Amino acid sequence: MEFDPSTLPPQNCYQLMVGAIVPRPIAWISTIDAHGVTNLSPFSFFTVASVNPPVLAFNHVTPRTQTEKDTLRNLKATRQCVVNIVSQSLADVMNASCANYPPGVSEFSAVGIPEVKSQCVQAPGVAGAPVRFECTLREVISIGTEPMGGQLVLLDLVHISVKDDILLDGKIQPDLLQAVGKMGGDDYTTTQDRFSLARPVL
Repeated sequence: MEFDPSTLPPQNCYQLMVGAIVPRPIAWISTIDAHGVTNLSPFSFFTVASVNPPVLAFNHVTPRTQTEKDTLRNLKATRQCVVNIVSQSLADVMNASCANYPPGVSEFSAVGIPEVKSQCVQAPGVAGAPVRFECTLREVISIGTEPMGGQLVLLDLVHISVKDDILLDGKIQPDLLQAVGKMGGDDYTTTQDRFSLARPVL
């Protein structure tokens, strides 16, 4: 079956995109607003944008209400955040933090997620996260302001915290990280089943 994105309703296009572009890593982003209230929200449109300089990227999809989510609003106000990596043991509380809490309510408190003080930014991290990337806001690129439009958010990486027990010779071990990925709908996947292919050398 063939589809024309220019005539496809956004919701149908979304279903095709998130169903095929899998698995997607999850950026569980913690921020703090100008009044000191923390926020914690997962984003599955997330990747590395650059290594030199180190820059992460995630996409803020415009809600149907066309209002900014707390994460983006806080980032614009304080220009700081922490990207927490979600391990399998944190999947349930990560999902609980997806609930539509009103502004001014901290998901850390509402869900009972322990915080940890960051090294270089004011926003706290998730204490149980195996990896935490402390970041400052580099740029927000608006792609579309209509519902389900996007704002591409670029983050400068300023500090990395990695739990000692997932490292071997300075490298993160995937079997110890136990990261989860997002599939379509309500589905998630683990990284327990893997295979290796050597890169060809010409």
